Amino acid sequence: MVEERALTFACKGERLLGIVSLPAASTATEAPTRGVLIVVGGPQYRAGSHRQFTLLCRALAGAGIPAMRFDYRGMGDSEGTQRGFDTVDLDVRSAIDAFMQAVPSLREIVLCGLCDGAAASVFYAPTDARVRGLLLFNPWVRTEEGAARATLQHYYRARLFDKDFWRKLAAGKFRPGAALASALRLLRQSRAASTPKQDKVESLPERMYRQLERFDGRVLVVLSGADLTAQEFAGLAQSSPAWRGLLNDARVTRCDLPGADHTFSLRAWQDEATRQACAWMRAW
Repeated sequence: MVEERALTFACKGERLLGIVSLPAASTATEAPTRGVLIVVGGPQYRAGSHRQFTLLCRALAGAGIPAMRFDYRGMGDSEGTQRGFDTVDLDVRSAIDAFMQAVPSLREIVLCGLCDGAAASVFYAPTDARVRGLLLFNPWVRTEEGAARATLQHYYRARLFDKDFWRKLAAGKFRPGAALASALRLLRQSRAASTPKQDKVESLPERMYRQLERFDGRVLVVLSGADLTAQEFAGLAQSSPAWRGLLNDARVTRCDLPGADHTFSLRAWQDEATRQACAWMRAW
Protein backbone atom coordinates (compact mmCIF):
# COMPACT_ATOMS: atom_id res chain seq x y z
CA MET A 1 0.00 0.00 0.00
CA VAL A 2 1.07 3.58 -0.75
CA GLU A 3 -0.11 6.80 0.85
CA GLU A 4 -0.46 9.89 -1.34
CA ARG A 5 -0.75 13.54 -0.32
CA ALA A 6 -1.46 16.60 -2.41
CA LEU A 7 0.37 19.78 -1.44
CA THR A 8 0.71 23.33 -2.65
CA PHE A 9 3.78 25.50 -2.31
CA ALA A 10 4.97 28.90 -3.48
CA CYS A 11 7.52 29.84 -6.12
CA LYS A 12 8.11 33.55 -6.72
CA GLY A 13 4.58 34.32 -5.54
CA GLU A 14 2.92 31.67 -7.74
CA ARG A 15 1.10 28.60 -6.34
CA LEU A 16 2.48 25.22 -7.48
CA LEU A 17 0.91 21.81 -6.94
CA GLY A 18 2.64 18.52 -6.17
CA ILE A 19 1.74 14.96 -5.19
CA VAL A 20 3.86 13.08 -2.66
CA SER A 21 3.81 9.26 -2.68
CA LEU A 22 4.84 7.74 0.64
CA PRO A 23 5.55 4.20 1.81
CA ALA A 24 2.66 2.90 3.90
CA ALA A 25 3.29 3.52 7.61
CA SER A 26 2.55 -0.13 8.36
CA THR A 27 5.39 -1.34 6.10
CA ALA A 28 8.06 1.25 6.93
CA THR A 29 10.82 -0.12 9.17
CA GLU A 30 12.56 3.23 9.63
CA ALA A 31 12.12 6.85 8.61
CA PRO A 32 13.28 7.35 4.99
CA THR A 33 16.23 9.68 4.48
CA ARG A 34 16.35 9.74 0.66
CA GLY A 35 13.55 10.71 -1.73
CA VAL A 36 13.03 11.05 -5.47
CA LEU A 37 11.73 14.24 -7.07
CA ILE A 38 10.37 13.87 -10.61
CA VAL A 39 11.38 16.74 -12.89
CA VAL A 40 9.02 16.46 -15.85
CA GLY A 41 9.86 17.20 -19.47
CA GLY A 42 7.78 19.76 -21.24
CA PRO A 43 5.37 20.86 -22.15
CA GLN A 44 3.87 18.24 -19.84
CA TYR A 45 2.23 17.93 -16.46
CA ARG A 46 3.11 15.79 -13.46
CA ALA A 47 1.48 12.48 -14.53
CA GLY A 48 3.67 12.11 -17.63
CA SER A 49 2.91 10.19 -20.81
CA HIS A 50 0.49 7.30 -20.15
CA ARG A 51 0.79 8.14 -16.42
CA GLN A 52 4.39 6.96 -16.33
CA PHE A 53 5.46 9.34 -13.52
CA THR A 54 2.41 8.48 -11.43
CA LEU A 55 3.24 4.79 -11.81
CA LEU A 56 6.94 5.40 -11.11
CA CYS A 57 6.26 7.39 -7.93
CA ARG A 58 3.89 4.74 -6.61
CA ALA A 59 6.34 1.96 -7.41
CA LEU A 60 9.16 3.81 -5.65
CA ALA A 61 6.98 4.40 -2.60
CA GLY A 62 6.02 0.72 -2.64
CA ALA A 63 9.76 -0.04 -2.47
CA GLY A 64 10.13 2.23 0.58
CA ILE A 65 11.34 5.36 -1.26
CA PRO A 66 9.25 8.56 -0.96
CA ALA A 67 8.67 10.24 -4.31
CA MET A 68 7.13 13.51 -5.46
CA ARG A 69 5.87 14.73 -8.82
CA PHE A 70 4.84 18.33 -9.41
CA ASP A 71 3.85 20.90 -12.04
CA TYR A 72 6.18 23.70 -13.07
CA ARG A 73 4.82 27.21 -13.11
CA GLY A 74 2.45 27.53 -16.04
CA MET A 75 1.81 23.77 -16.39
CA GLY A 76 -0.94 21.46 -15.12
CA ASP A 77 -2.51 22.83 -11.95
CA SER A 78 0.26 25.30 -11.13
CA GLU A 79 -0.04 29.05 -11.58
CA GLY A 80 2.26 31.30 -13.60
CA THR A 81 3.72 31.47 -17.08
CA GLN A 82 5.02 28.40 -18.90
CA ARG A 83 8.80 28.21 -19.15
CA GLY A 84 11.50 26.10 -20.83
CA PHE A 85 13.43 23.22 -19.30
CA ASP A 86 16.54 25.36 -18.80
CA THR A 87 14.70 28.04 -16.81
CA VAL A 88 13.04 25.97 -14.05
CA ASP A 89 15.73 26.05 -11.36
CA LEU A 90 13.54 28.08 -8.99
CA ASP A 91 10.63 25.66 -9.52
CA VAL A 92 12.85 22.67 -8.71
CA ARG A 93 14.31 24.35 -5.61
CA SER A 94 10.84 25.25 -4.33
CA ALA A 95 9.66 21.67 -4.93
CA ILE A 96 12.62 20.24 -2.99
CA ASP A 97 11.87 22.62 -0.11
CA ALA A 98 8.22 21.50 -0.06
CA PHE A 99 9.13 17.80 -0.37
CA MET A 100 11.56 17.91 2.55
CA GLN A 101 9.08 19.85 4.64
CA ALA A 102 6.39 17.25 3.89
CA VAL A 103 8.78 14.38 4.74
CA PRO A 104 10.98 15.78 7.55
CA SER A 105 13.23 12.70 7.73
CA LEU A 106 14.60 13.32 4.23
CA ARG A 107 18.27 14.31 4.03
CA GLU A 108 19.05 13.61 0.37
CA ILE A 109 17.21 14.06 -2.92
CA VAL A 110 17.52 12.19 -6.20
CA LEU A 111 16.31 14.15 -9.22
CA CYS A 112 14.64 12.03 -11.87
CA GLY A 113 13.78 13.20 -15.37
CA LEU A 114 12.96 11.99 -18.86
CA CYS A 115 14.25 13.75 -22.00
CA ASP A 116 14.49 17.50 -21.32
CA GLY A 117 13.38 16.80 -17.73
CA ALA A 118 16.67 14.91 -17.42
CA ALA A 119 18.50 17.91 -18.89
CA ALA A 120 16.77 20.23 -16.40
CA SER A 121 17.86 17.91 -13.57
CA VAL A 122 21.47 18.00 -14.74
CA PHE A 123 21.45 21.81 -14.93
CA TYR A 124 20.09 22.10 -11.39
CA ALA A 125 21.94 19.34 -9.52
CA PRO A 126 25.35 21.01 -8.93
CA THR A 127 23.67 24.08 -7.43
CA ASP A 128 22.04 22.31 -4.45
CA ALA A 129 23.98 20.22 -1.91
CA ARG A 130 20.80 18.31 -1.01
CA VAL A 131 20.81 16.63 -4.43
CA ARG A 132 22.95 13.49 -4.20
CA GLY A 133 21.74 11.53 -7.19
CA LEU A 134 20.49 11.86 -10.77
CA LEU A 135 18.21 9.35 -12.45
CA LEU A 136 18.26 10.23 -16.16
CA PHE A 137 15.93 8.55 -18.66
CA ASN A 138 16.86 9.17 -22.33
CA PRO A 139 18.52 12.56 -21.67
CA TRP A 140 17.95 15.37 -24.16
CA VAL A 141 21.23 16.57 -25.74
CA ARG A 142 19.74 17.62 -29.07
CA THR A 143 21.77 19.30 -31.77
CA GLU A 144 21.08 19.21 -35.50
CA GLU A 145 24.34 17.36 -36.06
CA GLY A 146 23.73 14.83 -33.30
CA ALA A 147 20.16 14.13 -34.36
CA ALA A 148 21.23 13.63 -37.98
CA ARG A 149 24.03 11.29 -36.97
CA ALA A 150 21.71 9.22 -34.76
CA THR A 151 19.11 8.99 -37.54
CA LEU A 152 21.69 7.83 -40.08
CA GLN A 153 23.20 5.25 -37.76
CA HIS A 154 20.02 3.81 -36.26
CA TYR A 155 16.90 4.67 -38.28
CA TYR A 156 18.24 3.83 -41.72
CA ARG A 157 19.97 0.69 -40.47
CA ALA A 158 16.73 -0.47 -38.83
CA ARG A 159 14.83 0.15 -42.08
CA LEU A 160 16.88 -2.57 -43.80
CA PHE A 161 15.31 -5.11 -41.43
CA ASP A 162 11.80 -3.65 -41.62
CA LYS A 163 9.29 -5.88 -43.45
CA ASP A 164 7.16 -2.85 -44.40
CA PHE A 165 10.15 -1.31 -46.19
CA TRP A 166 10.64 -4.40 -48.34
CA ARG A 167 6.90 -4.63 -49.05
CA LYS A 168 6.92 -1.03 -50.30
CA LEU A 169 9.99 -1.75 -52.38
CA ALA A 170 8.40 -4.83 -53.95
CA ALA A 171 5.16 -2.94 -54.63
CA GLY A 172 6.97 -0.05 -56.28
CA LYS A 173 5.81 2.38 -53.57
CA PHE A 174 9.31 3.20 -52.36
CA ARG A 175 10.71 6.52 -53.65
CA PRO A 176 14.50 6.06 -53.82
CA GLY A 177 15.13 9.62 -55.00
CA ALA A 178 13.41 11.17 -52.01
CA ALA A 179 15.08 8.73 -49.63
CA LEU A 180 18.52 9.48 -51.09
CA ALA A 181 17.93 13.23 -50.86
CA SER A 182 16.90 12.87 -47.22
CA ALA A 183 19.95 10.73 -46.43
CA LEU A 184 22.31 13.23 -48.09
CA ARG A 185 20.75 16.11 -46.18
CA LEU A 186 21.23 14.24 -42.89
CA LEU A 187 24.81 13.40 -43.87
CA ARG A 188 25.58 17.10 -44.43
CA GLN A 189 24.03 17.95 -41.04
CA SER A 190 25.96 15.20 -39.26
CA ARG A 191 29.22 16.59 -40.63
CA ALA A 192 28.44 20.18 -39.67
CA ALA A 193 29.90 19.69 -36.20
CA SER A 194 33.41 19.47 -37.67
CA THR A 195 33.01 22.77 -39.54
CA PRO A 196 34.57 25.72 -37.69
CA LYS A 197 32.01 28.34 -36.68
CA GLN A 198 32.48 32.04 -36.04
CA ASP A 199 31.45 33.23 -32.54
CA LYS A 200 30.57 29.67 -31.53
CA VAL A 201 27.79 29.47 -28.90
CA GLU A 202 28.14 26.73 -26.29
CA SER A 203 25.98 23.78 -27.38
CA LEU A 204 23.53 21.88 -25.21
CA PRO A 205 25.86 18.84 -24.91
CA GLU A 206 28.70 21.14 -23.85
CA ARG A 207 26.51 22.79 -21.18
CA MET A 208 25.31 19.38 -19.99
CA TYR A 209 28.87 18.07 -19.77
CA ARG A 210 30.01 21.07 -17.74
CA GLN A 211 27.20 20.59 -15.20
CA LEU A 212 27.63 16.82 -14.92
CA GLU A 213 31.35 17.29 -14.39
CA ARG A 214 30.59 19.67 -11.52
CA PHE A 215 28.12 17.28 -9.88
CA ASP A 216 29.79 14.89 -7.41
CA GLY A 217 26.82 12.62 -6.68
CA ARG A 218 25.74 9.34 -8.24
CA VAL A 219 24.18 9.11 -11.69
CA LEU A 220 22.09 6.41 -13.38
CA VAL A 221 21.51 6.79 -17.13
CA VAL A 222 18.76 4.58 -18.61
CA LEU A 223 18.69 4.46 -22.43
CA SER A 224 15.96 3.01 -24.63
CA GLY A 225 17.16 0.93 -27.57
CA ALA A 226 14.42 2.13 -29.93
CA ASP A 227 14.67 5.86 -29.27
CA LEU A 228 16.69 8.36 -31.30
CA THR A 229 16.99 10.75 -28.33
CA ALA A 230 18.67 7.97 -26.35
CA GLN A 231 20.89 7.02 -29.29
CA GLU A 232 21.98 10.62 -29.75
CA PHE A 233 23.07 10.65 -26.10
CA ALA A 234 24.84 7.30 -26.52
CA GLY A 235 26.66 8.73 -29.53
CA LEU A 236 28.37 11.29 -27.31
CA ALA A 237 30.51 8.55 -25.79
CA GLN A 238 31.53 7.42 -29.25
CA SER A 239 32.36 10.85 -30.66
CA SER A 240 33.76 12.68 -27.61
CA PRO A 241 36.67 11.46 -25.44
CA ALA A 242 35.58 13.90 -22.72
CA TRP A 243 32.06 12.47 -22.60
CA ARG A 244 33.45 8.92 -22.75
CA GLY A 245 35.61 9.61 -19.72
CA LEU A 246 32.72 11.18 -17.82
CA LEU A 247 30.34 8.29 -18.50
CA ASN A 248 33.01 5.75 -17.53
CA ASP A 249 33.46 7.37 -14.13
CA ALA A 250 32.77 5.03 -11.19
CA ARG A 251 29.91 7.23 -9.96
CA VAL A 252 28.01 6.83 -13.26
CA THR A 253 25.97 3.73 -14.07
CA ARG A 254 24.46 3.07 -17.49
CA CYS A 255 21.56 0.74 -18.24
CA ASP A 256 20.31 -0.07 -21.75
CA LEU A 257 16.80 -1.39 -22.38
CA PRO A 258 16.77 -2.94 -25.89
CA GLY A 259 13.50 -2.45 -27.75
CA ALA A 260 12.09 0.16 -25.36
CA ASP A 261 10.72 3.40 -26.82
CA HIS A 262 11.20 6.96 -25.59
CA THR A 263 8.52 6.92 -22.86
CA PHE A 264 8.67 3.20 -21.94
CA SER A 265 5.09 2.91 -23.19
CA LEU A 266 4.71 -0.84 -22.64
CA ARG A 267 4.18 -1.92 -19.05
CA ALA A 268 7.09 -4.37 -19.30
CA TRP A 269 9.44 -1.51 -20.25
CA GLN A 270 8.04 0.74 -17.51
CA ASP A 271 8.46 -2.04 -14.91
CA GLU A 272 12.03 -2.76 -16.00
CA ALA A 273 13.01 0.92 -15.88
CA THR A 274 11.50 1.14 -12.38
CA ARG A 275 13.28 -2.02 -11.29
CA GLN A 276 16.61 -0.62 -12.45
CA ALA A 277 15.99 2.62 -10.57
CA CYS A 278 15.09 0.85 -7.33
CA ALA A 279 18.06 -1.54 -7.58
CA TRP A 280 20.42 1.38 -8.22
CA MET A 281 19.17 3.26 -5.17
CA ARG A 282 19.30 0.18 -2.93
CA ALA A 283 22.92 -0.38 -4.04
CA TRP A 284 23.95 2.87 -2.33
